Amino acid sequence: MFLFFKKIKKKLIVENRIKNYLVYALGEIVLVVLGILIALWINNSSQYYQLRKKEQTYLIGLEKEFLITQQKLDTLIKINQKNIQGAQEIVQAMDQRPIEISERQFSNLLYQALAFDISLNSNNSLLTEIINSGSLKDITNQELKQSLTTWMATLEDIKQQERDQEDQRQALLDFFKSDQYSLKTILNEVGVLESNQEKSQGGTGNNMDLLNSVAFENALLLFIFSAEGTDKSHYLPLKEDIEKILSLINQEIED
Repeated sequence: MFLFFKKIKKKLIVENRIKNYLVYALGEIVLVVLGILIALWINNSSQYYQLRKKEQTYLIGLEKEFLITQQKLDTLIKINQKNIQGAQEIVQAMDQRPIEISERQFSNLLYQALAFDISLNSNNSLLTEIINSGSLKDITNQELKQSLTTWMATLEDIKQQERDQEDQRQALLDFFKSDQYSLKTILNEVGVLESNQEKSQGGTGNNMDLLNSVAFENALLLFIFSAEGTDKSHYLPLKEDIEKILSLINQEIED
């Protein structure tokens, strides 16, 4: 084709048809520019496709991570609420005069309140990789990008709250490190130490005096305050954050 245009150009010059030659030259420039623009468009389209494909891979992986975290959080919320309920029932029993709760009932409530620690082990390996590699810029949804940016800071805040709650839990368990009260009694009463349908014998004591202890009551109330804070100020808002992130991810994932 270019050979054809060269022949026309030579013919125009020979015939001294300057005006027509200029039109031809302009057309030739236009063709070159169009060719460059088309090449750039193809290249940009290819890059956009690759970035979009990369983003989709990230989104699918992030969806899996946040779904797992959501399941873990739902389980922790239930456990923590049972902890709170058990501790609150002990406080209510301490307010009764005369105290009507039995050793077995007391042991069951203590076990319910203190047996399980609270810790959200969120798997954020992919999100950490995305942030550390600078690939967060490839997330096109700005609201989702902002939520992912603040996610790690939110988790660290929750970790601090969980540590505070664990400190209060340990303060209650410390009462059973002395010779005055028996952890074995609790475990026997709730059936943890039962073997062949026979309770473990020996070394058991009575923990009922704790129900008259102001120090124990204060420690119990501090534990309740901390657990309530974990539930209402941290876990429930985090649950809403996860639901929002999953909704935004779902909007961006292509069918």
